[in-house]
Amino acid sequence: MSLLNGADWVMVAAYFTAVLGIVWWVVRKNKDNADDYFLAGHNLGWFAIGASIFASNIGSEHLVGLAGSGATDGVAMAHYELHAWCLLVLGWVLVPFYARSRVFTMPEFLERRFSPAARWVLSIISLLAYVVTKVAVAIFAGGIVFSTLFPEVSFMGLNSFWIGSIVVIVLTGIYTMLGGLRAVVYTDTIQAIVLVLGSLLVTFFGLKALGGWGALREALPTEAFNLWKPLRDPTGTVPWYYNSNFPWLGMLFCAPIIGMWYWCTDQYIVQRVLGAPNESEARRGAIWASALKLLPVFIFIIPGMICFALAKTGKIAALAPLVAENGQANTEAAQAAFPLLVAHVLPAGVRGLVVAGLLAALMSSLSSVFNACSTLFTMDIYQKLKPKASQHQLVWTGRLVTGLMVIIGILWIPIIQGAKGLYYYLQSVQGYLAPPIFVVFFLGVFWKRLNAKGCLAALIGGFAVGVFRLGLDTVKTVKGAGFEFAEGSFLYVVHHIYFQYFSLLVFLISVVLMVGVSLLTEHPSETQIRGLTYATTAGEDKASSRKSWNRRDVAASLAVCAVILATYLYFRG
Repeated sequence: MSLLNGADWVMVAAYFTAVLGIVWWVVRKNKDNADDYFLAGHNLGWFAIGASIFASNIGSEHLVGLAGSGATDGVAMAHYELHAWCLLVLGWVLVPFYARSRVFTMPEFLERRFSPAARWVLSIISLLAYVVTKVAVAIFAGGIVFSTLFPEVSFMGLNSFWIGSIVVIVLTGIYTMLGGLRAVVYTDTIQAIVLVLGSLLVTFFGLKALGGWGALREALPTEAFNLWKPLRDPTGTVPWYYNSNFPWLGMLFCAPIIGMWYWCTDQYIVQRVLGAPNESEARRGAIWASALKLLPVFIFIIPGMICFALAKTGKIAALAPLVAENGQANTEAAQAAFPLLVAHVLPAGVRGLVVAGLLAALMSSLSSVFNACSTLFTMDIYQKLKPKASQHQLVWTGRLVTGLMVIIGILWIPIIQGAKGLYYYLQSVQGYLAPPIFVVFFLGVFWKRLNAKGCLAALIGGFAVGVFRLGLDTVKTVKGAGFEFAEGSFLYVVHHIYFQYFSLLVFLISVVLMVGVSLLTEHPSETQIRGLTYATTAGEDKASSRKSWNRRDVAASLAVCAVILATYLYFRG
């Protein structure tokens, strides 16, 4: 039975009408060429860029996973949201290089800096990473939202979980395939507005039902409001490097590796910046996105904590399954914390607006990854294999790739279903795959001595170590697989090392490989790397970059940093 009434359905219908109207306008405006389809003709303004980055990031893993982590672990995951400063690094450090290179993809930039082989390797790694993280996670979360809001819906043997997943995929796939990046960005803009407004309403009505912020502080232990978790497990039964309770060491020094990769080098995010007409619009889009990125702590993590507090205090009986027998949050049930709040604390009409926001987040994250996948495959693989392909063929190849990625993503859902938590799963997988990419981009820009052989060694070696750990986690996660590692064995130790520490290990291995191999082989050609490292950037390029920003850009960036610092200081338990 649906939890929505007539007023709610009017709001949902209005949202879909707006999205379809934008898509129809974009389809009529688009030209049948790769530049227009994949990069919106380099004509995106800063407001649309920032809103699209935010909407693309704030997707299913936040609606389901981040709110779920708020219910189970309090503000611990807020560290990842406070990585908004990484977007400032994108805007101030890397945007000048990306803007000058006029590339379609991140692997293409890597080819210019190092070699064609580096482009191939990164393209394959990126596509694999999208399948096991963004695509499957978005599909899985869409199913959770539908199964919570429409629990009794079924069709031809499929329950509401699978129906919801399929509906979101089909609708999102259609407008992404038809409109390309321009459709994704413009629909993201309206989706970001609906999402923020709807989520703020969830926080407001949730606190109202609970009795205010003071009631939340009283209902939950002080530790739930502490960003700085101890190095050792509270039980004292495992070594410190097994402690998975989000210790401060991992969050402070290891988590930024994932953040810098994601915000500064991931095609999924950076593609919006590549669609800017100039360096100034690209940088301002990144600054605007960093300001928006501060919101999830308050509109996703806090609602998750509110939901658990409502369940723990017994104020809403329907939320009782969130509390386990030991009084802690039930991890599996907590994944539905956000949609449960939507269902039980919002008034009619408002509930419809927030459901539209839920759908907006699910669709925006999916559309972004679909577009990123199609761009990577088409421009980095298909065009390499068929250099004489027409613009029309490139566009249609990008559209066909979307369907394939959806099918593969659906097949990966059983892995996520057995994971510790959706957001924990996402961060751990990214922690295994991100370090070598982060290393080759940042070291490549700052140190001109590093060459193509060092880049390949870091990418392949680091990726192999990360996939090894991912494989161990996978065989232990699949329900009914029955794999066990002997306690104290090599595989047991590798599997139990906290994922952030393992991510740091992959990072160090990648650095050693890249630097060591580069220093043992020839210098890169000065001609090839001209303009692609700080040491080889011409004076006129530096002067042009300086003219692209002003005091307002600096002030806005400093304001974002001030809010981040204030949040860290407040959430100290």
